[in-house]
Amino acid sequence: MFHDIPRAMIDRMRQLEQADAADRDDGTERMKRLRQIPPDTGKFIALLAAGAPEGKFIEIGTSAGYSTMWLALACRAAGRKLTTFELLDEKVALARETFSQAGVEDVVELVHGDAREHLAEISDVAFCFLDAEKEIYADCYEAVIPNLVPGGLLIADNAINHAPTLQPMIDRALADSRVDAMVVPIGKGELVCRKR
Repeated sequence: MFHDIPRAMIDRMRQLEQADAADRDDGTERMKRLRQIPPDTGKFIALLAAGAPEGKFIEIGTSAGYSTMWLALACRAAGRKLTTFELLDEKVALARETFSQAGVEDVVELVHGDAREHLAEISDVAFCFLDAEKEIYADCYEAVIPNLVPGGLLIADNAINHAPTLQPMIDRALADSRVDAMVVPIGKGELVCRKR
């Protein structure tokens, strides 16, 4: 996957990495920042997604589509498609631009709306990446876990740098008998849950 990333995708990744760094440096308002994962987290989730069992791939929180590109690599490797959800109009526009420039529209479906309104209807989930507003993590967790296939994965970003906010959900996952879970200290911290 990582040895054959198309040039157009690499170029868009670099553009978004630079924009994200500038947002963090110049004090851009929180909701307007890209707030995307670092490249090492992108590789990590792509590796896990590529080995996920049969089932649907979903992403909750698209932003400008940076993490989606990493997951698109896994989709191509595994012959899958990804449905990604984004609520904010300006982020949807950026994501559409990303998917067009990176050439991933064949494996990515972008849904403009609140993922929580759709999650109960999505069964047989093999892989879910959760990187949205932290206040909705617990709701998303409870909606996705019952719909994961055996061996399916839910990965939640920011498990370390937003631990004070996310701790109740993290504790729930670590004690949840439906999954095996751990926090992996990569990037900003990833809560990895595997359905038993």
